[in-house]
Amino acid sequence: MKSDWEDAIPSLSEISITSNPNNQPVTIHGSSPNLRCVGVGTDAAVFQYIHTPVYAFKIYAADKTDKIKVEAEVYRRLGESPFFPTCYAANDQYLVLSFEQGTTLFDCLLQGIHIPQQVVQDVDEAREYARQRSLNPRDIHLKNILLQNGRAKIIDVSEYVQPGNDYRWEHTKKAYQYYHLIDGKSVPFWLVETVRKWYHQRNSHFASFDEFIESVLKLTAFRK
Repeated sequence: MKSDWEDAIPSLSEISITSNPNNQPVTIHGSSPNLRCVGVGTDAAVFQYIHTPVYAFKIYAADKTDKIKVEAEVYRRLGESPFFPTCYAANDQYLVLSFEQGTTLFDCLLQGIHIPQQVVQDVDEAREYARQRSLNPRDIHLKNILLQNGRAKIIDVSEYVQPGNDYRWEHTKKAYQYYHLIDGKSVPFWLVETVRKWYHQRNSHFASFDEFIESVLKLTAFRK
């Protein structure tokens, strides 16, 4: 029996994705009036088919398609969970996922939308849930977490089979201790981007994460 998401196949065939060097976002080639781009990453772009909007199609760059089976397996092991999207299907070009409403925490900062403590608790629970299924929840950051009806939804699980701890969530949670200083305020894009770039270069410029945080606080205070 044909699944309703398959109605999107002709439109999806009009799209191709190429990756870019230096971990830059992918480039999208082609277009379709039936598709709406809802996200762009370094390996893939995500589209919503306007006639069946409950689905999201994560189309991978041609040289990144080996990650599709890996991510599909992660979703299989996660099963049904309130913390993660549902994966309905996978082929050699894309994943078919549940479309998740919400605002990324990154955009919450830009728009001054309150991020409740419950979100932090949810992510901690989600990570423990993933560990119980022999996965390694990592690469969890502001652009990978949606604020959805006051709760957290994690929308990228592609690195959960990789070893090691990248500490991105631990650092995000530690930074949340200072969130009250900007809660309810729209943070300028240039400031968020500056902090993001500093974070990726912190090992070269800061002796510790605490020193990085102190520098961010000084920058914020200076620019007020």
